[in-house]
Amino acid sequence: ARGDARHCVANLSYVYNHHERELAERLTELQHGHHDLTVATMHAHLDHDNCLESVILKGPTAAVRAFADAMTAERGVRHGSLNVVSVEVDHGRHAHGYVPKGGKGHAHLHLKPKV
Repeated sequence: ARGDARHCVANLSYVYNHHERELAERLTELQHGHHDLTVATMHAHLDHDNCLESVILKGPTAAVRAFADAMTAERGVRHGSLNVVSVEVDHGRHAHGYVPKGGKGHAHLHLKPKV
């Protein structure tokens, strides 16, 4: 979904050698620098040297793509791939289950995948 979608959820995956000069630290710093986009990261050890990371992202599509480009441009990052799902953002207010008398529920973000 390359189009002009304003918001997305995405999965960025890549492989890197954790022995490479400060690469793991640089990748972590990039993620912390974009904590507003990063939802979660899963890290898997492939062998004694190589790691696979999968980063779940959400936010403005242009910002997510720029972050992914910065991560995969780091020297030593290999097999970088970004899967983007365009979403509609709904800032709804509603209740889930019990709501105290006079209560109106709570506001939270819904990200509905576009079809």
